[in-house]
Amino acid sequence: MGLREKKKLETWRGIRTAALTLFGGRGYEATTIEEIAEAANVSRATFFNYFPNKEALVFDQDPEERKNWRSLMDGRDEEPLWEALVAILLAFNETLRDRMPLQRRLKQDSPSLARSSENFGRQFLEELSAWVAARAEAQSGGTASLQLNVAVAAMSTAYQEWDADESFDEYLARLRQNLRLAKPTLAEEG
Repeated sequence: MGLREKKKLETWRGIRTAALTLFGGRGYEATTIEEIAEAANVSRATFFNYFPNKEALVFDQDPEERKNWRSLMDGRDEEPLWEALVAILLAFNETLRDRMPLQRRLKQDSPSLARSSENFGRQFLEELSAWVAARAEAQSGGTASLQLNVAVAAMSTAYQEWDADESFDEYLARLRQNLRLAKPTLAEEG
């Protein structure tokens, strides 16, 4: 990564850190873009060079995380698809340990975020879908898409059932349980 890219990433992270700090203290609705820009020591125009709106601060993944996601998927082509999906989803969720509870609280406390169709795993799920599709092309078997959808449903259900007073570890335990329960419903590994 060149100096310019490093500076851009540093600015992206600085804006996001400032925003999440303000959101955590004041709430999403009460925090303005101007306040975020000021806290990050950037102009409003610079803010919009990095983020299209306030929602993106909550939901967009760090640009470097895409490399990490790919590394979760690399080398798993010979592993049975379901086992690979379980390992990938558990590892991905573990990377969210520091952010997911705050993002979840912000979504619960903010009417505009609660109505949002965005989710903070959207970008990851796009990458995972592409990986599964490429794998399905390389191997015969029609269950790859079904397995992905079942695994994602298990993750979504764990998130929806995660009570406000439960820890992140309890969420992960529920996710593991849901993935275990979902496996027997799959007739054949693809």
